Amino acid sequence: MVSLFLLIDTVLELYVWVLIASAVLSWLFAFGVVNTHNRVVHMIGDMLYRLTDPVLAPIRRVLPNLGGIDVSPVVLILLIYFLRNLLRELWFGM
Repeated sequence: MVSLFLLIDTVLELYVWVLIASAVLSWLFAFGVVNTHNRVVHMIGDMLYRLTDPVLAPIRRVLPNLGGIDVSPVVLILLIYFLRNLLRELWFGM
């Protein structure tokens, strides 16, 4: 059972890093730092969007409009850390 917990915990941690990479890449797109016409950059951005948008879209619908500031990745990261701590308590009884 510990192996299952470690697998779930690792997948959640990796998803947090995917969320961070997606947020950073979206900022780089917005400020024109990276070339959006580059095929590799476009493929990476599309992959990150496809991995994160299905989870972030419901959160964006619930959150109020903050004038162009998207805090949904922060909310999701906090939820993931809460879930990880909850799983630790359930598995190990801490």
